Amino acid sequence: MDVRFDGTSSRRLLARLRDIMAGSGSGQDRLDKIVTLIAAEMKADVCSCYVMRAGEVLELFSTEGLNKTAVHNTRLRVGEGIVGYIAGHARPVALDNAPSHPSFAYRPETGEDPFQSLAGVPILRGSKVRGVLVIQHKDRRRYVEEEVETLQTIAMVVAELVAQSELVNPVEVTTTGDPVLLPARLSGTAMSAGLAMGLAVIHRPQLTVRQMVAEDADAELERFNTALQTMHSAIDDLLEAASLAGLSEPRDILETYRMFAEDRGWLSRIREAIRVGLTAEAAVQQVQNDTRARMSHLTDPYIRERLMDFEDLTNRLLQHLAGKTTGTDSATLPDDMILVARSMGPAELLDYDRSRLRGLLLEEGSPASHVCIVARALNIPVVQAADALNRIEPLDQLIVDGDHGQVFIRPAEDIQMAFGEAVALQHRKEQMYAEIRKFPSVTRDGVPISIQLNCGLLIDLPHLTASGAEGVGLYRTEIPFMVRASYPDVKAQTDLYSRIMDEVGEKPIVFRTLDVGGDKMLPYMTGGEEENPALGWRAVRIGLDHPSLLRQQLRALLQAAGGRPLSVMFPMIAEVAEFDGARRLLELELKRLAAQGIEPPSTLRVGTMLEVPSLLWQLPALLPKLDFLSVGSNDLTQYLFAADRGNPRTSTRYDPLSPSMLCVLRRLVDECTRHKVSLSICGEMAGRPLDAMALIGVGFRTLSMSPPSVGPVKTMLRSLEVAALRDYMSGLYTGADHSLRDKLKTFAKDHGVII
Repeated sequence: MDVRFDGTSSRRLLARLRDIMAGSGSGQDRLDKIVTLIAAEMKADVCSCYVMRAGEVLELFSTEGLNKTAVHNTRLRVGEGIVGYIAGHARPVALDNAPSHPSFAYRPETGEDPFQSLAGVPILRGSKVRGVLVIQHKDRRRYVEEEVETLQTIAMVVAELVAQSELVNPVEVTTTGDPVLLPARLSGTAMSAGLAMGLAVIHRPQLTVRQMVAEDADAELERFNTALQTMHSAIDDLLEAASLAGLSEPRDILETYRMFAEDRGWLSRIREAIRVGLTAEAAVQQVQNDTRARMSHLTDPYIRERLMDFEDLTNRLLQHLAGKTTGTDSATLPDDMILVARSMGPAELLDYDRSRLRGLLLEEGSPASHVCIVARALNIPVVQAADALNRIEPLDQLIVDGDHGQVFIRPAEDIQMAFGEAVALQHRKEQMYAEIRKFPSVTRDGVPISIQLNCGLLIDLPHLTASGAEGVGLYRTEIPFMVRASYPDVKAQTDLYSRIMDEVGEKPIVFRTLDVGGDKMLPYMTGGEEENPALGWRAVRIGLDHPSLLRQQLRALLQAAGGRPLSVMFPMIAEVAEFDGARRLLELELKRLAAQGIEPPSTLRVGTMLEVPSLLWQLPALLPKLDFLSVGSNDLTQYLFAADRGNPRTSTRYDPLSPSMLCVLRRLVDECTRHKVSLSICGEMAGRPLDAMALIGVGFRTLSMSPPSVGPVKTMLRSLEVAALRDYMSGLYTGADHSLRDKLKTFAKDHGVII
């Protein structure tokens, strides 16, 4: 028979819990009182608390209802039994028939065989599971939501007992790597290129919450609302700060970040936890722990990156509740600092003095995260590597290798000297690239090559002048959609595209229409799980199935152009019929523009990406309809070789510098030349000097790349003689080589080409 448990019951239990925590006695004594209290108040036959010991072993530390002799004798490994299952998945479980659960494990010494129902929650401290709290009943019953939420709240209190060394020695719950003071190396993922040396500054923004249970819920709600308003004002101040002058995209990211700070679901969960009886700080932390535990098992990179934003907001809100500012004290920081953090939000990075910040090391994150986008804009090397915080002490000497995804901890003197020379060489190269931007992009034998940029954020556009690029060959319009909480309306899109065109000025820019789906799902657009998302419902396929979305974007582009040139490119076209369908939607918007008397673009160029091999056999029918064509070499390579570029086992198995790929590209050059259609390439091949050299040898004369690639590619082409390269490559296309990379490297070395 179910026993009703409501908010009043929960508040009464938490009030008594507060008295226990404020009373005297050891940690074990207080834990024993807590489990006895829970069993009585929740009318449970059993309440047990398991605490994590060294080696991921869960030890029964206290119980009311099981055999007392099992305390400190019964142990379960993570994943063993239902208790181990809860710890392994870091999420609550409520079962009306526990013995039927596939993870059920019977321990005879506990005497738990009469109990049918079980509800358990993980004891979370930060992102780590410190134990499990369980109630059991003899009868089969369904646990109500208030019971599980109350257990989660109590679990936070127990987590504090563990953290305060009152139950388990902290040495047991802290895993360490190499002994401190010994050199070490971490291998990870390169997130932003470059080299940096400096002293470790540990970013630990989260405050420790000591007071868990509130005496006055209304007063706590008022404190929370005041802190929230203060945080909103602080974010607004950061938006307007002079440090963001000229950096438009960090501003855009922070505006999106401000929207997250007003997320109704996030705020309502915190307010509900306060109403149940938690202090404002404890409620914020409980929602953070719960969100982190639920989302840590997800693989979708976009969702995981949004978790980073909420982590940042939570930490800021805790700071404001404590009456502390979120800025950093520059006086206490070293002049050359490497920031080390589990994760960060973009605003947190901008809190630090950029003139002293040399590099960033994260335990969690991806190249698409907001903090990495801002770091790349500031030319800060970033590496993501697990276990960094356990291996690094404050002010340790660090070397961050953002080119190869390595971090050297307390490096030996010879390694420091070697990397010091590499950093100096990097600076000399950067100076050389800065100088070379003043010179034309012309080969040694006088062949002009147009170098353009791939962009997706306003922050990329100032690189047009800094790099000497001639224009934007690819503007990815989907990134602003991905960082928003909802689909932007026509006005918002029009304002954005108008700002982009203002930034570019007289230089050309090509807008690619929305390319989402696959690995770039929008949070507000769900298409269901797909077995092969890269081959599924994405890009122009979504636009043609939902023409209103594509029409709104085209309408915004046309209105933003208003008397200026406009170039629009459709992605993922697999057949001429798809291009015709997209072009018809564009024509409808042109007619709408005319009917409303809005000024049209001064010129309109329409093109497509070539990413899907099927289009190669329709070139004679397609090219007469186009003004330009751009090769997306990333997708074209994976589709040509049927090799997932996101799978490390296959992503490097096939080389784009293979005879088959170069034959495809040479045919494209010939067909576009015959039809007088402009041809460019905007995939990663264009930004790698050796690959770019091969593309020039094939016949490409327009290369679009990320801003950091402009200097190296321009240096290469100014040292190249196209005629000699073209003659050399003419004998390579029909070979049986797996890759022509080594042969092309030899050519470059023999002919003085700088790659």
